[in-house]
Order: sequence, then structure tokens, then C-alpha cells
Amino acid sequence: MVDHAFTDLTLAGLYDGLNPWGPGDDFYLGLVMAAGTVLDVGCGTGQLLRRARAEGHRGRLVGLDPAAAMLVQARRAAPDVEWVLGDMRARLWDREFDLAVMTGHAFQTLLGDEEIRVCLRAVREALADGGRFVFETRNPAARAWEAWTPDRVRHVTAADGSRVRVWHEVQGGGPSHGRVRFTETFEADGWPAPRVSRSVLRLLDVKALERFLAEAGLTVVEQYGDWGRGPLTPDAPEIVTVARAG
Repeated sequence: MVDHAFTDLTLAGLYDGLNPWGPGDDFYLGLVMAAGTVLDVGCGTGQLLRRARAEGHRGRLVGLDPAAAMLVQARRAAPDVEWVLGDMRARLWDREFDLAVMTGHAFQTLLGDEEIRVCLRAVREALADGGRFVFETRNPAARAWEAWTPDRVRHVTAADGSRVRVWHEVQGGGPSHGRVRFTETFEADGWPAPRVSRSVLRLLDVKALERFLAEAGLTVVEQYGDWGRGPLTPDAPEIVTVARAG
């Protein structure tokens, strides 16, 4: 469930433990391995590109993230990948990539219409004609936030061996104006106080996604409802979108 909200080194060190490799990662890894040049927007700790390099990808791999603490983890593990601090305004890429991805529901952290437009225009500029942009958002109709409750506690081990308890709590009872606000609390014995991360995610349906993509010159060519490429049904958990540049 965790999104890209980790900005200090302690919490960044917990990210991979809370987000172990799964079917979504396998889905993206297959795409990355088949592409010559790849841009990972909101790459977090770089788990996807690190894995691709370890499995033999020899093309250009670029990971972009606004959280310096996340990139510290990425650089330590894979110094031969190009890691860039910032968002899509940090660099001007001109038709340099065959594939751009945005994993971990990072697209949902783009909250305003103009923020979405700026990101998508920059993605289009970064992609070669015919290149693909692949990302996923939670299907609003599946109401995933209803499971983000304090009684669902997860445990993960920190670098210092501390056993950290993690839970989520939606604020305001649910979405408001297409946005869901929630807290993520981290607590461990020996810590002076819990650490609380506050996040906001935007919920967009299929029509809204297609409209934003079209404005940026990106055409939806495939959409799936899950990581097995199942159909996008009303209650599917994901909206996995493959869009083509040009």
C-alpha cells in the first residue's frame, strides 16, 4: 500500500521491506528488459532498475525521484544506474527513451491538473516516437482505502535491528474532491516517539486518465485491471495503462 512518502534515511531504509518484490514488479521488469533505454519516474529506492541491471540489462537505465533519502539507497545498491534527484522538471530529455514507467502508484501523488499535465508533457518529450509510458493507478471503484485502517498492523525490521510497527489511517472518513488523505505511522520500542508520514493521493477514473494522456500526445493502447493482464472490470483493483507516444 505504501507510496513514495519516505524522506528521511531511517524510513527510506524500511521501504523495500514494506514493499517486497511482487507480481507488479514482475510485470514492469519484463517491459524494462525488452526496452533499450528506460526512464523510471518516481523510482524510490530503485528496486526495479537495480533488478534489471542485475539480470543483465546493459542499456541506459535512469531513475528519477524527488526524495534524496530514497536515492541514497538506490546509489549504494547500483552505482552503474543513472540516478537523478527531482521530478520531471529536473532535466530536459529529448526523445531519449524507449520506455518510461511510473510504478508504486506514484502517479497518484500528482494532485493538481496542471501538475499532471506538466509531468505528462515532460514524459512525452522524453520518449522517442512510438515509445511507451506505462503506469498504474488504483481503480477508485475498488475502494482500496477502506482497508487502510489502524488495526491492520504490519511489521518490518529496520537497519539497526529494531522491529517497526506500521499502520495507516484514512483522514476524514474517505475521499474528498477526488483525493484521499491518510497517515502512515511508524513505531518501534526504543524510539522516543512514533514517526508519522502524511500523504494525499488523487483518484482518477479511466476517462480522466485518457483525457490527460491525450492532451500530452500519448495514446492509450492497452489497459488492464490486474498484474496478470486481466480485463479492466468495474471492481478490478488496478488501472494499468500502456500509452504510446506519437
